[in-house]
Amino acid sequence: MTQMEFVATCEKISEVYLLPVIRQLLDGFPFVILGFHSDNGSEYINYQVASMLEKLRVEFTKSRPRHSNDNELAESKNASVVHKHFGYAHIPQFCARLVNTFCANYLNPYVNFHRPCFFPETITDAKGKERKTYRYKDMMTPYEKLKSIPDASQYLKAEITFEQLDARAAEMSSNDAALALNNARKKQFKDISAAMKKRA
Repeated sequence: MTQMEFVATCEKISEVYLLPVIRQLLDGFPFVILGFHSDNGSEYINYQVASMLEKLRVEFTKSRPRHSNDNELAESKNASVVHKHFGYAHIPQFCARLVNTFCANYLNPYVNFHRPCFFPETITDAKGKERKTYRYKDMMTPYEKLKSIPDASQYLKAEITFEQLDARAAEMSSNDAALALNNARKKQFKDISAAMKKRA
């Protein structure tokens, strides 16, 4: 698992608004997507989404009813990435494009190319019990993890190369990327506040 993550927003919870966002997210990943998993919302479970995924030859699975743990990875990322950078306050629907621009230009590059993650190692004891350990020497960014996979280039999309991705990762240092992210986030919330006052 690379832990690569792309965040995007849509103005309303319906397939009309969601389809372009799903396509934007799928296009963001540098490797070929084989599976798409969602909850049971009607914005995902419909013919339009199924048709788009079928054209891309992506397997579509959904959570079981009343099994919240089926989406535990997404929920954990919501806490460590989404809520950390956006908080818990309501963001008006008309600001969705503003937030998407911030995600595409600052948050997604930072999370995938500059933010280190722990990657677990599973250790099995003499009784067969498995436990996960998280060691500092195994900490790396999602992009570094992708590159560490044996023969990783075979998983990339046809138009993507590691030379292109290396150049993108080297555009700025991790500290500079974090600073740019924080400055852009402050500006974004000021812009959202100003937009809300105009509409009031």
